[in-house]
Amino acid sequence: MSEKRAPLRFSNMQLKNWKNFASCNVDLSNRVFLVGPNAAGKSNLLDVFRFLRDLASPGGGFQEAIRRRGGVNAIRCLAARRDPTIELRVTVQARETSPRWEYALGFNQDQQRRARITKESVLRNGETLLERPSEDDKQDLDRLTQTHLEQVNVNRSFREVASFFESIRYLHIVPQLVREPDRSVGRSNDPFGGDFLEQMAKTQERTRIARLQKIREALRVAVPQLTEIELWRDDRGTPHLRGKYEHWRPQGAWQTEEQFSDGTLRLMGLLWVAMETGGPLLLEEPELSLHPEIVRFLPQMFARVQRRTGRQIMLSTHSPDLLRDEGIALPEVLLLRPRAEGTDVSPANAFPDIKDLLQGGLTLADAVIPKTRPEQAEQLTLLGDL
Repeated sequence: MSEKRAPLRFSNMQLKNWKNFASCNVDLSNRVFLVGPNAAGKSNLLDVFRFLRDLASPGGGFQEAIRRRGGVNAIRCLAARRDPTIELRVTVQARETSPRWEYALGFNQDQQRRARITKESVLRNGETLLERPSEDDKQDLDRLTQTHLEQVNVNRSFREVASFFESIRYLHIVPQLVREPDRSVGRSNDPFGGDFLEQMAKTQERTRIARLQKIREALRVAVPQLTEIELWRDDRGTPHLRGKYEHWRPQGAWQTEEQFSDGTLRLMGLLWVAMETGGPLLLEEPELSLHPEIVRFLPQMFARVQRRTGRQIMLSTHSPDLLRDEGIALPEVLLLRPRAEGTDVSPANAFPDIKDLLQGGLTLADAVIPKTRPEQAEQLTLLGDL
């Protein structure tokens, strides 16, 4: 029997002039926890991977990915004064013995503020498969308004990389969007949950029923009164979730997603997406609206999912409860620290004092969270005196 093929994952990321980051070069584990103060750039760091997905996705491409982010000026780091070019490079690999891919992209804008590629390269095990600008690019500068990554007629030799980028999944469910499914009309794979119920409805029935059963079993811990969960469509064909709650009535009562709490909807979304297979999963603050005792076990849940799927998971968090999991290794935690010339990104094991605190018996949360605390936070208590 052949060995199951391991999925691709990001192993390294390098940035230049990307939003908060004037410069960044970090290795990436199969599980990544981004920790830092507000406005340090956690979402912007995750957006690098969303940008790569937009490059390769149908309906996306280089120009559309730039437009969605407000143009080149909105992407460029404010500290980029001498060299305004934005660059990113990622290394992709399944295992150490697997082929090692490197994709690099640089861009700026011309005098008409049109985004233009300054470099694009693809390497496989050190062998150059693509190097731009080419002679053809120099003869026709309009070619530099599109990446070769997004063009199926020229990306054959590295289409595996394009498919991997397209498989990236970002989820940050906004419960109010789930409660108003009519907002999902015309949307597809909305990262904020606008078409979340439609995605569930389109899943193969057997798979959908099995997943909902597992979600119900998991929710018994957080919502013990919830005894049944099912998905149905109304007369207009709009999908709805409904759950049966036990209470003083003998038969219980059904409630739809409109009555579900924010925490219940967000936890359902996390559980659902955790059971999916696919490329890297990006999560923003999964602890929102959840009880601390539930948050504590999220890392273990993600670890169990990874043992089954091998899927890379990257998430941002402010939660001490989430970081108290003893199974989190120091290299899995990336600490973001704002500086005058952009945000620094370093793995937690780069800080000797964090190692000392852990050896002294403190938890990872006790050692890391104080480094993300804003200076003079106590000044907020003076707001009423202003």
